[in-house]
Amino acid sequence: MKCINSFRSISAVFLLSLGLALAPALSAGPAQAQSAAPETSGTETSQPPAVGEPATPIALAIQATLSDDIPEGLALHYQKRAFAPVWFDENGISEKAHLAIAAMAAANDHALNPNNYGPLDLVHLSETARTPDEWAAFDLQLSVQFLRYATHLSSGRIQPNKVNKALNLFPDRPEPEVLFETAENAVDFSAFLETLPPQSDNYARLKRRLAQFRKKAAEGGFTPVPEGEVLKPGMSDPRVAVLRTRLMEEDIPGAGDHTGDIYDGALVEAVKTFQDYHGLEMDGVIGKNTLARINIPIQEKLIQMELNMERRRWMRDDLGDFYVFVNLADQNLKVVRGGNTIHTVRVVVGKPYHATPVFSDRLEYVEINPYWNVPYSIATKEYLPKLKKNPSALSAQNIRIFENEREVPATQVAWNSYSGGNFPFRLRQDPGDGNALGRVKFMFPNKFNIYIHDTPSKTLFSRSERAFSHGCIRVSDPFALADVLLQEVSSTPGHWEQVRDGGERKVVKPQTLIEVHLTYLTAWMNKDGSTHFRKDIYGRDKVLLDALRTAMTQNL
Repeated sequence: MKCINSFRSISAVFLLSLGLALAPALSAGPAQAQSAAPETSGTETSQPPAVGEPATPIALAIQATLSDDIPEGLALHYQKRAFAPVWFDENGISEKAHLAIAAMAAANDHALNPNNYGPLDLVHLSETARTPDEWAAFDLQLSVQFLRYATHLSSGRIQPNKVNKALNLFPDRPEPEVLFETAENAVDFSAFLETLPPQSDNYARLKRRLAQFRKKAAEGGFTPVPEGEVLKPGMSDPRVAVLRTRLMEEDIPGAGDHTGDIYDGALVEAVKTFQDYHGLEMDGVIGKNTLARINIPIQEKLIQMELNMERRRWMRDDLGDFYVFVNLADQNLKVVRGGNTIHTVRVVVGKPYHATPVFSDRLEYVEINPYWNVPYSIATKEYLPKLKKNPSALSAQNIRIFENEREVPATQVAWNSYSGGNFPFRLRQDPGDGNALGRVKFMFPNKFNIYIHDTPSKTLFSRSERAFSHGCIRVSDPFALADVLLQEVSSTPGHWEQVRDGGERKVVKPQTLIEVHLTYLTAWMNKDGSTHFRKDIYGRDKVLLDALRTAMTQNL
């Protein structure tokens, strides 16, 4: 928590001092910025040396100052421009330099730490530079810091797969040459700066909500609701007034419509809405879990929003015209087409020990009445011990044994001779109601062997937290999902259930591109203005927080 506070750590005092320090330089035009610098004697000058031929003193100084610490693409950009400075010319420091420094100073708006980009140091360098070497140092330092800022803002501070191998994400980093050429050619540099962060409504909404919650935090945060007996609708309790105030502080709809000390009416409905926003069972009962969520300090919610802004920077702006979106932390699946959510359904995801990875792929086919090829780990760790005790243990589950594609009677195998290290068999479960995959699976082949499928066990979908699988994603109403995803193949309602009832295994390919995105988001804001928070079921918030702490310590 200490680290993330430094994330938004630019305190009001620091921001005020930063603004005061930047004001003189940023308010002056190029000519005024030069004339405002102190005069010196001899060969030194208070203005940037004139830039003309490549061999000017400042160009030579930049060329001499380039080192291995300068990113290769940035060095190439300077070479292409004969080492001429990027951020000033004979007329003085450019307006683009002022805007770039101001943007880095305001990085806190994007849950980035301005200290990582040294705006105060850059202002100091611009005010004290006298010699070509000093002006070269200013220009190179501003270029390096702007590249870092643009990279962090567009694709994140952290490279996700280096922090957690379960995050199979590789966000595109800006190419320095392309970035600086685009910046140089930008007629409206302010508009160019606005293109750096993710260009998605999801990111913009979360950024806006973060600012609102920060304002609430500055005003005192959330009022805690005292502990007490479980509060049920219809009960009278002195805590009701405090509860009402607390929900109003988080802008929960309807909370302000309630009066009195009886827990009823609009306040019960507001609590149900709060429970919905936090992934809890919407029963209106304030028990241990709901009260714990109500009393989460606003600082922790700020942390969650800041971490998820980083996650949004890892994601593509355009997820496709037609896609499946699974939020593992939310344990829900939605289908989006043309920017509109057309289907939502509950899912079961991997238990923490078998955490479902994060990645994107495309739906290649849907298999109705599938076989289940038992994963090796399940076969050896869960089924082999049963076979050692009773060779016929799996027959009731219609699981058959194969060796080199030849079926082997289970009763003819000396199971005690085998272990996880020398298990040559493949176990396959026949289609049917008892099949572990249910009656349909949605395939997007990947190295993790993760897919979406039906299940014969439906009871888990009624729970508010649904992390129970070995990693694959179980869907509560798979044939409704099939109707949505395969509508170009058949738009007849119930068609795929009829195929299922026929009993034959059938593979169906979608007629249009459907992308699949498995994500992990613990905070987001919907189009309707509702702000949602979810429990960090896999502990990935902590991992990301630790990684950001390390990055800030090392100033990466």
